[in-house]
Amino acid sequence: MDIKKIENGREYRDLRLDVAEDEWKVTGFATTYNQPYHLYSYRDDKGYLIEVTEQVDRDAFNNTDMSDVIMQYNHEGRVFARMSNDTLKLNKDDDRGLFIEAYLGGTEIGRQLYEEIKGGYTQKMSFGFTVGSDRLEKTQSTQDGEIWLRTITDIKKVFDVSAVSLPRNDYTSISRRNYADGVIADVETERSIREERENRKKALEMRIKKLMETSREEE
Repeated sequence: MDIKKIENGREYRDLRLDVAEDEWKVTGFATTYNQPYHLYSYRDDKGYLIEVTEQVDRDAFNNTDMSDVIMQYNHEGRVFARMSNDTLKLNKDDDRGLFIEAYLGGTEIGRQLYEEIKGGYTQKMSFGFTVGSDRLEKTQSTQDGEIWLRTITDIKKVFDVSAVSLPRNDYTSISRRNYADGVIADVETERSIREERENRKKALEMRIKKLMETSREEE
């Protein structure tokens, strides 16, 4: 599998899944709409502390290609469920966010994953996507920096939802609890993914820098 080729341009966010009442099914939300969450913080070349927050617009999935999303483990390898055979369903029209339901009973490894989720051995989840458009705006000035909000207004394609072994942080998880919050984070499982994530962060930081410079010139 060519990780660099497949991961090029993709972004990853953690999500929660719940064990459903129906046997072998898991449900959850890949993301919630219009709920800002902390993405990351950094200091710019002038020492300002920049906090980057993010939210997904309610209409971001209006034109998204979700023709054959698959469910994997660590974004590679075997397929546990997929949309083309109705074992994976995504509903973008849920009022809360992008809703996911997966049936894992079709294969032995799928049933094993279900039992791992149910037993709490596998607790993390992620989904991979590409952004079509977004916007950046400063929402607050702090004592030593600024807070910027990135709003994702269009998601071009959702590639997969994946159970992951070692995500970047522990804020979100697969569990039997029936809730999902908006705290999501990039997943780092391979060097190429880390490099791609750093490239996207640098591009975002350059956009913020230019907007900050423009704003100061207008003051």
